[in-house]
Amino acid sequence: MKHLHYLVALILLLNLSSCSVYNFTGTGKIDAKTFQVNFFPNNADLIEPGIDRTFTLTLQDLIQNQTNLNLVKTGADLTYEGEITDYRISPMTATADQQASQNRLTIRINVRFTNKKTEADNFEKQFDFYYDYPAAKQLTGATKDAAIKEIFERITQDIFNASLAKW
Repeated sequence: MKHLHYLVALILLLNLSSCSVYNFTGTGKIDAKTFQVNFFPNNADLIEPGIDRTFTLTLQDLIQNQTNLNLVKTGADLTYEGEITDYRISPMTATADQQASQNRLTIRINVRFTNKKTEADNFEKQFDFYYDYPAAKQLTGATKDAAIKEIFERITQDIFNASLAKW
């Protein structure tokens, strides 16, 4: 009976301690309490109005939804800053009569991540992703909105993984 009490105590101890080491988003333990996402200006050659604000808000939302960090305007433990460096539409596949049958929108973003608590985690990297769409469609309206949404979801998740999940 005495051994049963030790076994139960051991199981409870392991269960309680494991919660602080890992969580469902894969971030592990974060020493920081606050983060800030500075505005990401659009410095690409081809300017698409509004994507700079959309990207900044998308990154803020992702970090707020996947961590318990508090968003602040200045003096944060974690800082994300950078710029949109490329917004490009290029033909991908051609038909027999040399017409494009599919186009690709590619967006590249340069990110500088600063961690005041652990300076070894600081980095500056480029993240990019693309969206393919039929050449018969124009990149406007719902097609453009879907493309930008999918690209930003992927890029922000990649930034999150590189900065907090260490993937």
